[in-house]
Amino acid sequence: MALDTMQMNLLKTIADLEKVPDGAYNIRLDGGLESRNNTENITIQTKADKPGIDIYIKAGTKNERVDIPVIVSKTGLKDLVYNDFYVGEGADVLIVAGCGIHNDGSEASQHDGIHAFHLAKNAKVKYVEKHYGEGEGTGERILNPTTEIDIAEGGYLEMETAQIKGVDSTKRVTRAVLADKATLIIHEKIMTHGKQSAETDFAVDMNGEDCGAHVVSRSVAKDNSHQHFTSLINGNNQCNGHTECDAIIMDSASVTADPKLTANHVEASLIHEAAIGKIAGEQLIKLMSLGLSEKEAEEEIINGFLK
Repeated sequence: MALDTMQMNLLKTIADLEKVPDGAYNIRLDGGLESRNNTENITIQTKADKPGIDIYIKAGTKNERVDIPVIVSKTGLKDLVYNDFYVGEGADVLIVAGCGIHNDGSEASQHDGIHAFHLAKNAKVKYVEKHYGEGEGTGERILNPTTEIDIAEGGYLEMETAQIKGVDSTKRVTRAVLADKATLIIHEKIMTHGKQSAETDFAVDMNGEDCGAHVVSRSVAKDNSHQHFTSLINGNNQCNGHTECDAIIMDSASVTADPKLTANHVEASLIHEAAIGKIAGEQLIKLMSLGLSEKEAEEEIINGFLK
């Protein structure tokens, strides 16, 4: 890789990479390909008709990792990419994504990533995605991820998504369709501060018999930031669905939670939960009695909440 120190630091933050990965990877830098590697079981190809890549994972692939981080380090750059993941029958892999934006200028820098997951029968994927923004400029750092999910019979997708800090605006859209005995688990973590805004929009169609979905969002809103969480689970067969939003609100921030359930089958079992509140005073007092300042106590509570 020919990345400078700042770009390498971004890579470490969003993908825990300090050197060239051992397995399959595709690193996107400022709207273009920086470097790529394929393995015997995983092939990454550039799309012919639009910006982005196709990732093909052979049936039966086990214990392999794919890294597809994106780095934006130019002010004013607006990057759009389409990534499709084709995961073969019985495969079991880890996919690590994420985007880091460094903006020292006055123009907005933006990355919109449209990811589509196509999981074959009994395929299993863990997907980890981190978003992060930094820089001394006045230009905004904007990230808008869209995720489309299609899980075949017996497939399993677990998503861990996190917005660490420094993202001025984000609209996160996820759409999923589940077949028989398919499973979708999503854990979302979001931190906003200043005047930042974050919108999350989940919709899951549980079409298959005995499929399951578990969608959880945890967030912290500070200063004058705003967050809006929307989730819709449609139980169209015998299935189990759960959606949950937990938020800590601080300062003059605002949070809206809008969970929805629709049962279209008598054997659909659906649950939603939402909780928004400030940090409990007794938690602060307990930690401050151990020698922490109020600010340090708040940070400990927030870190534990988002862990």
